[in-house]
Amino acid sequence: PLPPTTTTTIQTSSPSSTTSTAAASASAPEPTPSATTAAAGSRRGSKPWCELQAVVIAPDYRLAPEDRLPAAIEDGYTALKWLQGQALAEEPDTWLTDVADFGNVFISGDSAGGNIAHNLAVRVGAGSVELGPVVVKGYVLLAPFFGGTVLCESEANGPVDAFLNLELIDRFWRLSVPVGDTTDHPLINPFGPSSKDLEPVALDPVLVVVGGSDLLKDRAKVYAEKLTEMGKKIEYVEFEGQQHGFFTIDPEAEPAKKLMGVIKRFIAENSS
Repeated sequence: PLPPTTTTTIQTSSPSSTTSTAAASASAPEPTPSATTAAAGSRRGSKPWCELQAVVIAPDYRLAPEDRLPAAIEDGYTALKWLQGQALAEEPDTWLTDVADFGNVFISGDSAGGNIAHNLAVRVGAGSVELGPVVVKGYVLLAPFFGGTVLCESEANGPVDAFLNLELIDRFWRLSVPVGDTTDHPLINPFGPSSKDLEPVALDPVLVVVGGSDLLKDRAKVYAEKLTEMGKKIEYVEFEGQQHGFFTIDPEAEPAKKLMGVIKRFIAENSS
């Protein structure tokens, strides 16, 4: 039998509405120090990561429209190869190698970075053999920016006052989609008509986090459900009433702090 998707809905409208699952996440044991590659979709998105017991590496990547996809994905992979180079170097950067655990690496990204993280997971595969001695243990996709030529339910009927509205979503894709292609491109739509069949692809554990009022919510939810149906280890966490990038809009707010608890637990559970 296939494992069910681990699904959690976290309410954050008031302290009294916090679910027991969220409370347990917030009090989870701290993970041991590890190297974390964060393919962040925004600069402010890196701030909450400072609260983790981890070495956080936030690489830059080329941006559209000057550099359309797959440039950003290639830059994410280059960052992983740089990390491998540090682990193998005779004279590495000691600020990193003296404290990082190259056997406990987690790749994360928010928004566009979540898309990058997914594509790296598919490219690297479970166990990240080609990156040795670097070992990727899991992926954290925060509000992953996926697309498709057919609107999902949350895009079609989501909040009209959403921070990330349909006009912005369409504009971002028009600026970044490879010339002559559509939002069903395999790097954009993981389950599009020309996308790679992910069922035979071995993947490391994936945590998917999304706001309940994010217009892209259903794309993230379907992503988690389909991968689970394929037998992958997926956890889906939805923050009720929160919009796209809520953790970067106000990183000091209660939802962002609870998110850190969820991420800490995920890292602890999947670390060696």
